[in-house]
Parts: sequence; C-alpha cells; structure tokens
Amino acid sequence: MGNAPAAGHALDVLTLLARHSTPLPAGAIARSLGLPRSSTYHLLTVLCDRGYVVHLPAERRYGLGVAAYELGSAYQRQTGLARLARDVLDRLVDTARHNAHLATLHGRDVLYVIEQRAPGRPTLVTDVGVRLPATLTATGLSMLAALPAAQVRALFPSREALVQRDGRGPASTSELRSQLQQVRQRGYAVEDGLITPGLRSVAQAVLDHTGHPVAAVAVTYAETDAPEDGDSQLVAAVDKAARELSRRVAGRR
Repeated sequence: MGNAPAAGHALDVLTLLARHSTPLPAGAIARSLGLPRSSTYHLLTVLCDRGYVVHLPAERRYGLGVAAYELGSAYQRQTGLARLARDVLDRLVDTARHNAHLATLHGRDVLYVIEQRAPGRPTLVTDVGVRLPATLTATGLSMLAALPAAQVRALFPSREALVQRDGRGPASTSELRSQLQQVRQRGYAVEDGLITPGLRSVAQAVLDHTGHPVAAVAVTYAETDAPEDGDSQLVAAVDKAARELSRRVAGRR
C-alpha cells in the first residue's frame, strides 16, 4: 500500500470502530472495509503501536485506544467547550455558593478548563491549565466511570500506572474498578481531602451524544462549610449543570 492509500485506510478503520459500541474482530473490520486481511492486520498493528487502537487478546477484538480519545477531547476543547460551559458554571456557582470547575480527561490526567470562584471563597489548586491524576480527583473518577471497561484497562493496565498521594488513592486496578463501580451506583463522584486537605469535591460527567465523557463538572467546598443535609443539594446542582452542558454538546443523559 502507498502512503496516501494507507493513511486513508487507517482513517477508515478508526471511523468504523467509532461507529460501533463494542470492539470488533479483525476479520469483521477487513470485510466491512473490503480490505485484504493481511493489510488489515498491518494497519491495526501500526494503530495499536501509536495508541489509536487497543487490542483485546482475550476477546480477539480491537477497539479505540487512548490516543483516539485524546484527539476527541482536544477537538471538544478547541471548538468551544469552555465557551459553552461558562454561563453554566456561573449559574452553578450562584446556586451552590462554592467554587466550581470544569475539567477534561487527558490520558491518565484531568486538565482543568474553567475555574469559577464564588465570592469570598479561596482560589483552588485546580486553576485553568492545571493537570492532576484522574484517579485522585472527583472530576477524573466521574469521567473514568463513564468510559468503557476496555478503555479504563488500556489507561491503567497495571498498578504501576496508578498514582497515590500520602498513601491514598486506588493502589491496584481492582481497587480502581471498585471505586468506579461505586461512582456508577452513586451517580456522582466524590473526593475528600485527597488533593487539598480540608476540601471536598462532588463531580458528574458531561456526556456527548454517544454517552462518552467529554468533560466533568464539579463543586469544591471546605469541610467546615459542609451543608447540613450532606451533599444532596450540591449534587443536585452539579447534576443540573452537567445535564445542561451535555445537552449543549448534543449529549444525552
């Protein structure tokens, strides 16, 4: 294959995988695209090496990899996600009366896109442009919980990929899976003093039209300012903001 046809076929493979909700066998990819099986395996090998495709040996299937997700995240950031979210975060701050922020997933980290301060509240470490380990933050956990299990495995294939702070945070991939299951059952993610002692966050993912997490909305408050009814009112406010932003990016909830 020449370089130009190969590039086109590689894009065809990525487009095909993006249109399916589950990974595909190599044979099915070759048949769908009308490609020789040998050429298909060559393309998949190159795409796997670059991180755009992940191979699931036990299932003998291929799915989108982390690099493909990062491209999608970059597109969302560059096409105005922050502009779409600005007034949503403003209303969230008005309702919650605590600092709010918007973050996107970038590999194993979260990247903070917006921080909106409530009057009289201190500046957080989650300033715009700051990156933090996704497994230690409420925004990160909320987005990871919305990812397919195969993508989470690709991001965190072993305990060496996990980051702890002062001995806290998931210490194994099984512990991470357990935490993400708790997030799904609860409906939102929490972080309690792990990033900044004395501060607690609640977060919820923003989903696009495929159910993929393009961002997360969170509120952070001091433990001394904890609402009398717990997190319920703040969770409701965060949920409303996440739903509105999901609608704006043509999402579904």
